[in-house]
Amino acid sequence: MTGDKAYSSRVNRQALRGKRIRTTIPEPNDQIANRKRRGSHGGRPPAFGPGAYRHRNQVERDFNRRKHWRGLATRFDKLGVNYQATLDLVEILDWLRAVPDEHDPRDRT
Repeated sequence: MTGDKAYSSRVNRQALRGKRIRTTIPEPNDQIANRKRRGSHGGRPPAFGPGAYRHRNQVERDFNRRKHWRGLATRFDKLGVNYQATLDLVEILDWLRAVPDEHDPRDRT
């Protein structure tokens, strides 16, 4: 799981660790300073993989594209089947937008 600096609290990390979920959450500067100020009692810094953290951006952009669909973002559908159908439609439309168009406008055939 990758997370924002806002989710780096000790409580959040312990809850995720208790569920055996590996995290990649950067440590905010104030937490780093507090840990260093406490010296050996401050503990070790949490593990952080910058390479894995870069992929977080892709996931966030994906969620932001979903938010543009009002019916999906507010979940007006009463049945899960209808919600899943809406989600599938949004995925297909996003995929179609991402696929490059092979049509050459100069081609007159």
